[in-house]
Amino acid sequence: MHSGGASYFHARTTTIEWIVNSADESSAAGRLTDHISVGVLARVISREVVDEVLVETGKKEQRVRRLPAHVVVYFVVSLAVFRDGYEEVMRRLVGGLRLMRVWRDEWTVPSTSALSQARERLGEEPLKMLFERVAVPLAKLSTPGAWLRSWRLMAIDGVNIDVPDTAENLTVFEKARGGTRRPFPQIRSVGLAECGTHAVVAATTGTIRDGERELAGRLLGSVEPDMLITADRGFFSFELWADFMVTGAALLWRVSAHMKLPPEAVLADGSYLSTITSKKNRGSSWRIPLAAVDDPRDASHIPVRVIEYTVATGDGTSSETFRLVTTILDPADATALELAAVYQQRWEYELSLKEIETQLLAPGAGLRSKSPKMVRQEFWGLLLAHYAIRALMVEAADTDGIDPDRLSFQRTLNIVRRQITDQAAFSPLDTRAGDHQSHRRDP
Repeated sequence: MHSGGASYFHARTTTIEWIVNSADESSAAGRLTDHISVGVLARVISREVVDEVLVETGKKEQRVRRLPAHVVVYFVVSLAVFRDGYEEVMRRLVGGLRLMRVWRDEWTVPSTSALSQARERLGEEPLKMLFERVAVPLAKLSTPGAWLRSWRLMAIDGVNIDVPDTAENLTVFEKARGGTRRPFPQIRSVGLAECGTHAVVAATTGTIRDGERELAGRLLGSVEPDMLITADRGFFSFELWADFMVTGAALLWRVSAHMKLPPEAVLADGSYLSTITSKKNRGSSWRIPLAAVDDPRDASHIPVRVIEYTVATGDGTSSETFRLVTTILDPADATALELAAVYQQRWEYELSLKEIETQLLAPGAGLRSKSPKMVRQEFWGLLLAHYAIRALMVEAADTDGIDPDRLSFQRTLNIVRRQITDQAAFSPLDTRAGDHQSHRRDP
């Protein structure tokens, strides 16, 4: 890790205050649960946004509960940060309060059963909406490795995560059959991530019965025209390609080396132009060219540019052939060499998935929830925790002018864990209304 980035990040996280959630002095002194958050992560997942989502989903309580909905939201997110049991996770969230002499004796850590019931009351939708509200691309124009000219580098990819082998989970989530490494039910997700920051900004959930192409089609609403979307060969189909073209984003997808793409014009950089054809029109003499329609989904033939290359291994031999197709038809807009280099950035999403699967989740473990609704709720909490940590890393890297890839996710996660357990849930500022309002204006 770059020493300057590490010292800055450490300094920033140690000075980040716990969010003060009450503007009223009596409630500040009275209700401990008004002040529980997940420490430094609350800078990204603010209490204000949490409350907005709870109101919109109808989960904001009409009466005071021992476990208010906003506390349960932060509790679910913290389940991704700590792998302890429910009660121990809650103890970590309120750690330090007794030392600060602000622990209310009548407030005790709720039981596992009470926490489970609170999760059930909350449901999936607030966590899902919160992720959709919070998770936006993080890279600035100055962020290294995040752009190709004016395009923001993005990737789509999928992951399967184990869930507990309960009768209720098995009614929705099937087990993979034939050669699976772990015989558990699995939730499948396809997501959209920013390559330069590892931030997952959109995701869909399903089961192993749902194809990755089908799930990828549900991401279209999160794609912006300034993006360059990369994808592995398992995602390509004429229909999905046309769907993504409608968004206005540039596309760069790998396709099978056996796919028929006869050269129509060889370009100066070694790439060539070809045409992809809808299955419905293969072998037919009639065609609807892209230039003749306003919507790519109405075309039967779409022009593409093809880039083919091999990657040399350490012993000087060549690996398998890579064949990419792109909507960027003019080499003046992006050369074949640039596009080949950009496609390798797609692997940054693979690293994001590894961070989620083996660092937030324990290696070889999966989610802990025993019902489908709670599985999906926990999954959104997992993505929120990953996004919040990545956002803090990008902030630190941008300030020091380094590539976010040079910061360690595991080390950052450890810092976040220490900040949650070492600091009290109350801000060190005076919690009287005037000071609180000042704090809200300048977090």
